[in-house]
Amino acid sequence: MLKVENVTKYYDDNLAVDNLSFEVNDGEIFGLLGVNGAGKTTTFRMILGLIDKNKGNITLDGKKIDYSITDQIGFLTEERSLMLKLTVKEQAIYYGTLKGMKEKDILKKLDYYLEKFKISEYKNRKIKELSKGNQQKIQFICAIINDPKLLILDEPFSGLDPLNVEDFMKVIREFRDKGTSIIFSSHRMEHVELFCEKLVILVKGKSVLSGSLKDIKKNYQKKNIIIDASVDENILRSLKGVEEVNKVSNEFIVKIKSDKYIKTVFDYVKECDNVLKFSVEDASLNEIFVETVGGLYEE
Repeated sequence: MLKVENVTKYYDDNLAVDNLSFEVNDGEIFGLLGVNGAGKTTTFRMILGLIDKNKGNITLDGKKIDYSITDQIGFLTEERSLMLKLTVKEQAIYYGTLKGMKEKDILKKLDYYLEKFKISEYKNRKIKELSKGNQQKIQFICAIINDPKLLILDEPFSGLDPLNVEDFMKVIREFRDKGTSIIFSSHRMEHVELFCEKLVILVKGKSVLSGSLKDIKKNYQKKNIIIDASVDENILRSLKGVEEVNKVSNEFIVKIKSDKYIKTVFDYVKECDNVLKFSVEDASLNEIFVETVGGLYEE
């Protein structure tokens, strides 16, 4: 288990992380979210021991993270951190060696993942000769080649098409299922919803929303009603509790202030013709993120 307890970090007089606490259990995928500059990268660097915190504690399985622990951590950075003149094989050996692995074990793992990602033919190709998506695969392989106990993924799907995203997801879930603690950061909220059981949203280094994704969505009052019927859009907009109405293809998406207004909308729709769909859904994480972060970030 990773524990971040009351951690604070200043850069001179600038408060980058403000009394941040969270836990990531074994076999759990945890979302660390926020806009650029919210403190995510600083938090990652403190977890990795690359920079010192001013206050608080960070432990992995009860132990302070130092060079005796970092071999158990894998980190996929948002920025490319590959050495372009090396071959894929040389790159993997370099990273694996830094993690204390033997070359034969590195190459065995490399062959396994190259085959899994269908890029075995690139083993002896230089990094600079690969596409952006294939470079991302190599960077991911290097992050997981040591079978990490803690895996930090910062925008892991950058440059990937949907098929390759699915391949990444399968491997990430495999690590979760065998007990790895995973921190996942992405600006794509739909990816976070697919993965994360718990999350923290940061604004200016401070947690402004945290907890299980299920509870966060349940407790967010606003709901969406999806309607496929012959309705009058102007009447929908005029109903009490309705904040917004959008038409997408043949369906209307009606945003309401809370679930107490569901009946108001339903009573109107049931009198309409050609009612094919009336579905109430929780707000998306993207909607919750925008409303939670938007106003606070402008203060």
